[in-house]
Amino acid sequence: MTMGKITFYEEKNFQGRSYECMSDCSDMSSHLSRCHSCRVESGCFMVYDRTNYMGNQYFMKRGEYSDYMSMMGMRDCIRSCRMIPMHRGQFRMKIYERENFGGQSNEMMDDCDNIQERYRMSDCQSCNVMDGHWLMYEQPHYKGRMMYMRPGEYRSFRDMGMSGQRFMSMRRITDMC
Repeated sequence: MTMGKITFYEEKNFQGRSYECMSDCSDMSSHLSRCHSCRVESGCFMVYDRTNYMGNQYFMKRGEYSDYMSMMGMRDCIRSCRMIPMHRGQFRMKIYERENFGGQSNEMMDDCDNIQERYRMSDCQSCNVMDGHWLMYEQPHYKGRMMYMRPGEYRSFRDMGMSGQRFMSMRRITDMC
């Protein structure tokens, strides 16, 4: 498994105190008072604007983010981060129109830029991720707010704090990130 490495900086343009991270961190405040830029040296990470992997989520792949707040439209600093392990092999996820795996369902093994066009589904409110790691987006064509999904059963996105949020496109997180 390839390890990831991300370095967070208190100020824009990689200035101020820094914190290097190679795993999950549920609360950045114990390391930095704020965070306004970062460098992803390897791997992929999800960063969150609240502690304990809550709030708005942002996908970060290898690269430099000198002022990610304006680049990504973030309203707040990064407060927690999660390393995404790279998955080798097939990807499989079953999406459901309703909560608790109800309504129409479809199994996916590749990216889908619009569930309404491909599957004639008007909504996606629960899913079961069997293989791989995925990003789900609230709008078609991988736009809008996103949510990181790792293998497991997700019976209700509303219960996960995503009330009112619909997911209309899904993308696999591959080693090409």
